[in-house]
Amino acid sequence: MSARAKVYLETTVVSYLTARQTRDPIVVAHQTVTRRWWRHRKRFDLYCSHIVVREAGEGDPDAVQRRLAVLRGVPALETNDAIKALAAAVAKAAALPKKATEDALHIALATVHGMDYLLTWNCKHIANAEIRNVVAAVAYNHGYGVPVICTPEELMGE
Repeated sequence: MSARAKVYLETTVVSYLTARQTRDPIVVAHQTVTRRWWRHRKRFDLYCSHIVVREAGEGDPDAVQRRLAVLRGVPALETNDAIKALAAAVAKAAALPKKATEDALHIALATVHGMDYLLTWNCKHIANAEIRNVVAAVAYNHGYGVPVICTPEELMGE
């Protein structure tokens, strides 16, 4: 029997999963795909972090309640000095803006904790082909393998 793959859930996945329907066709597509992926989540061991929990806890109280309910029971990975160092190196190498510091932390958390996948809809600073190459090089230089950084659509397995 093989072990289930480990998936780090970044905040955007939880947000799309629990958000009210919108008229924006791109957002509707992301919500639909995320909800389809969620029905297959038991194939994976899910993880998040204190950052995801904090981000999910911000904003509209009804939305916060829905997001935190989804995260209930999902283990939160801890940050340590190695994660902070890797995040800083990723942010610098990828030339991420200061506002994307936590995006680099999501990447570092998933990497140092040995996740198989980092699941996100953040295609600007995380699931970005150019950034993925930088992340792979930085992780390798720090002695880590890198998780597959992808969207729920890419991890559908159907």
